[in-house]
Amino acid sequence: MEKKSENDQNDLLIGRNAVSEALKSGREINTLLVSKGERNGSIGRIITESRQKGIVIKEVDRKKLDAICSGSAHQGVAAFCAAHAYAELEDIFALAQERGEEPFIIICDELEDPHNLGAILRSAEAGGAHGVIIPKRRSAALNYVVGKASAGAIEYVPVVRVSNLAAAIDELKQRGVWIYCADMDGANWCEVDYSGGVGLVIGSEGKGVSRLIKEKSDFTVSLPMKGKINSLNASVAAGILIYEVSRQRSGITAKE
Repeated sequence: MEKKSENDQNDLLIGRNAVSEALKSGREINTLLVSKGERNGSIGRIITESRQKGIVIKEVDRKKLDAICSGSAHQGVAAFCAAHAYAELEDIFALAQERGEEPFIIICDELEDPHNLGAILRSAEAGGAHGVIIPKRRSAALNYVVGKASAGAIEYVPVVRVSNLAAAIDELKQRGVWIYCADMDGANWCEVDYSGGVGLVIGSEGKGVSRLIKEKSDFTVSLPMKGKINSLNASVAAGILIYEVSRQRSGITAKE
């Protein structure tokens, strides 16, 4: 049985047959939900296959699963599916090469609000970025809300979902991409040179950029706060920085 959850606005697959067929067809699955203690019959095979595919697996209380599935017969298993297929890192580099440009990549470090991720995709597409990288865990995924907030950008911006964000950044650096971390106490955002390959890190709504990712960054850039609030919404900050990179790449100079 396939059903859309009105609460999560995700594509929700309910029941063993539906989830098994989705795995067999190669459909993109964000998260597999398994009722605690359920391992009998085909569920064991579903869990094994999901692990092999790198799908996030969450054990949940049966009552919670009942609520998520709105009382439908879930047989101990359900799955949230992606609203759009994820890309590979090579797809981002291929798009940059196709345009004859240095790679411009937005890296979201545990950004959990789907509205923010959708808004970042919208700004990334409009500002000429070649793709977005998100982690598999502790991050918003490509669901209905992200797609709606992106205003269609989800169809045009490659989104890569990685198991280890730090390792992905190491690979980007090996391939000539400079990593710019958006955080407090950095250089003024408009006084930084963004030439060459750019990986722009946007942190989570509450914690900002994690310590490990900060340490791996080549530069830290900041937006000055003139009021009493000490930070901007993540997607707003991302939009400003994306357009500064875009401005410099376009050769647009500030009016004196």
